[in-house]
Amino acid sequence: MQTNRIETPVFSADSAAKLEGRIRMNIVIVGHVDHGKSTVVGRLLADTGSLPDGKLDSVRAFCERNSRPFEYAFLLDALKDEQAQGITIDTARTFFKSGKRDYIIIDAPGHIEFLKNMVTGAARAEAAVLVIDAKEGIRENSKRHGYLLSMLGIKQVAVVVNKMDLVDYSRTTFEDIRDEYVAFLARIGATPKFFVPISAFNGENLIKPSDKMPWYKGHNLLAAMDAFEKEPPKANQPFRFPVQDIYKFTSLGDDRRIVSGRVESGSIKVGDPVVFLPSGKKTRIASIEGFHAAPRTEVDATVSTGFTMSEQIYVGRGELMVKASDVGDGKTVEIAAEVSKRVRINLFWMGKKPFSAGKTYFLKLGTAKIPCRLERINYLIDASETAGAEKKAAVERHDVCDCVIELSKPLAFDPIARLESTGRFVIVDGYEIAGGGIIRESLPEEVQSQGPAEAKLIRSALSAEARAAKLGQKPALVLIAGGPGRDPHGPAKALEASLTASGRHAFYLGLDEGSEPQAHEAPAAGDTASGGSRSNLSSESGWDVLTPAARLGEAASFLLDAGLIVVAAAAGIDTEDIKALEAKVKPHSVTEIEAPADAEAATGAAEGLVKEALDRLRAAGAIR
Repeated sequence: MQTNRIETPVFSADSAAKLEGRIRMNIVIVGHVDHGKSTVVGRLLADTGSLPDGKLDSVRAFCERNSRPFEYAFLLDALKDEQAQGITIDTARTFFKSGKRDYIIIDAPGHIEFLKNMVTGAARAEAAVLVIDAKEGIRENSKRHGYLLSMLGIKQVAVVVNKMDLVDYSRTTFEDIRDEYVAFLARIGATPKFFVPISAFNGENLIKPSDKMPWYKGHNLLAAMDAFEKEPPKANQPFRFPVQDIYKFTSLGDDRRIVSGRVESGSIKVGDPVVFLPSGKKTRIASIEGFHAAPRTEVDATVSTGFTMSEQIYVGRGELMVKASDVGDGKTVEIAAEVSKRVRINLFWMGKKPFSAGKTYFLKLGTAKIPCRLERINYLIDASETAGAEKKAAVERHDVCDCVIELSKPLAFDPIARLESTGRFVIVDGYEIAGGGIIRESLPEEVQSQGPAEAKLIRSALSAEARAAKLGQKPALVLIAGGPGRDPHGPAKALEASLTASGRHAFYLGLDEGSEPQAHEAPAAGDTASGGSRSNLSSESGWDVLTPAARLGEAASFLLDAGLIVVAAAAGIDTEDIKALEAKVKPHSVTEIEAPADAEAATGAAEGLVKEALDRLRAAGAIR
């Protein structure tokens, strides 16, 4: 948007010349529908001279042609549906300047049906302006939006009481609303930084003090916005790097494993010790990589990059790389990331069906995607009520709750009070994002009483050694694994063919990349559990999560007990999945080989992979 020079008292004499290198801040404006959010922003633009030439006149002309009263909100409500209905449907981004800095104002919708849009807009903001109608007072979404801002980690909030002209600029009305809303926010641990009485349509107390409210001695709205403090640079925060994928370029003779992703916070340099969580694998940064980029020895937050490690460890998508110094030497350090299977969260639910116990969902945080279940609701507050907490058995649509969830495997994260980027998550129900929230704290795993004994299959009495002597080989499992976009199946089939052609007894098992974990209820008392080859992967809360890797391990365990060499191919599994597979095939060992990343050279890469697998089988004594 083109802007004119702002000729107002908020600009210093030389401010117009300082257009480059100025500080920028993102501010979201929220509030109940029809409380005047768009009018606040439209009037700010008009009063600071931030509109393009002719924009204000064109909106006035539009209103005259359609016999409608002029609204400053029409400066923002560009969508036809919005102008027809008089509501904001989508978020609108608006730019203007004060004498101190540049602003991006995100005008978020206030109607309850468009709360997903509001959350999307607010997630990009560093601070917020929450609008309350002086005549209508605190309404349902006034409270709901207050919750959402707190849950999104937005700590700097200015509450503006708008339409003061409709209550004759009453000091009592303003203070009553202020006191009630402060008490409400205190219940969720939030404290607004400013309360400002304004009349947006009349321009009172927006960019300069209002003579209609001489009793008010605080900041006008623009001064309050200028008083917001910028967040500290992300480079100064603890280092967090969610692993997105692992790349290898074997067709070019490059055997390096490049761990790729985006640095969410902090900085790191070559030689720094790192730890991958939740697996706990340790190594050092050997190099920092980039496509068509000059070599570098250090990288900061917000940069998408790749790393090679001094040791060739196996990690995959969903791991969180942190500095070893951040983890501490066997001790808990303030900036250490946490790992847990039980977490206390604040959740805002937008799903069509309630969030309820007994059903499996997926939690997505960074690049991790883990099955989860609702363990209990600590308290749930209906935003339409002023009475406070209310106990419910499930979280309904548009509800906000404080609850505990259990994960099928450990998650690496930071509590929201420490870091926002690794403390926010979404909940997926089926194929839709149904909720979002923040992690408050990790909780210890609870030990439950032992359930009924499971029925177990009776294994053959013929020993593995006897089978090995008969077949002329030892049972072995070769796992060819890779992240999304790799092809482990081609090389695995080539290895099976090579083994079979040489007279070995081999069997190929493939795991589809699109497979998702399947959750099953624990058997009720007196029921017979479905037979398994190994002990089930049960959490202490009494529900099983049979992951694709665990299913693969169960199938492989029978074949290994029969003396076969099993060649398994699995894409998109991580270190926790491999641990689950290893648990299923014990006492047999697993030989891990990484699938090639460059699909266009899969044939050549497969030949090298087959040779590597055969060499490792010989070294293990499985074949001669």
